[in-house]
Amino acid sequence: MRVLFAGTPAVAVPSLDALVAAGFDVVAVLTRPDAPLGRKRVLTPSPVAARAAELGIEIIHAAKVDAGVTDRIAAAAPDVAAIVAYGGLIPRAALDIPRHGWINLHFSLLPAWRGAAPVQHALIAGDDVTGAVTFRLEEGLDTGPVFGTLTETVGLKDTAGELLERLSHSGAVLLTQTLSAVDAGQAAAVPQQGDISLAPKLTLDDGRLDWRQPALAIGRRARGVTPEPGAWTTVDGQRIKLEPVLLRPEGPALEPGRVALAGKSVLVGTGSHPVELTRVQPAGKKMMNAADWARGQAKLESVVFE
Repeated sequence: MRVLFAGTPAVAVPSLDALVAAGFDVVAVLTRPDAPLGRKRVLTPSPVAARAAELGIEIIHAAKVDAGVTDRIAAAAPDVAAIVAYGGLIPRAALDIPRHGWINLHFSLLPAWRGAAPVQHALIAGDDVTGAVTFRLEEGLDTGPVFGTLTETVGLKDTAGELLERLSHSGAVLLTQTLSAVDAGQAAAVPQQGDISLAPKLTLDDGRLDWRQPALAIGRRARGVTPEPGAWTTVDGQRIKLEPVLLRPEGPALEPGRVALAGKSVLVGTGSHPVELTRVQPAGKKMMNAADWARGQAKLESVVFE
């Protein structure tokens, strides 16, 4: 079966590799254009584009699937299109090209967390279980009928990056199994059932920690925004990046945002009990151990996160 693969970030690469390893004829890859990365803003191919180049697969770079891109997809003559975190809408004209349609691997248990950041929102919300599904892509936002599902337990210390990494590999297996069933004429998609929730793309503001919230909510948000857009706070108007915090219910009573040392631990007050900082990155400096950062503060007892 001839497959068009659409994807952009690193979490889509395992699916591309799995389809190739399973013997599918991946005739082209649709991915976002090269993007400037790093301080020098060097134009860099997406992880999927880089892997496709290594595999010798034709690459279609497109930020938007317009008429010209649609023509290139049609010229590739795919029987089916597999899409994993491509990062753009697929218009009806392109959806109609493959005879088996477009099959999307989405990292949530739809209809929960429809949107661009399902894993991040699941962690912020405190979900105990998440997963991935394969579904038939429609013009609506993640609304299509579901082919297959897998579940994944959310670990107490999981960050969004760690959980998404696991799901990218188990999801690649699910996607391959779904396409194999489609090829064999044995796939059956069923309508989504359950409560709908939305997972829009996170912004920098979503990473700001509100120390008036309970410690549990702060810990969930910090894990949910790691590695992107990252957790942060401010001191005297200067932004400080933070790695995920640890819950310390046995800690001393501290007002929200107040920083204090307890032995070798650096604690911050919240709306409930304190949390412990792990690593801190002050403005213009590298990420460092929280204790090292604390030792560099002339008057730590006067530091209050805003």
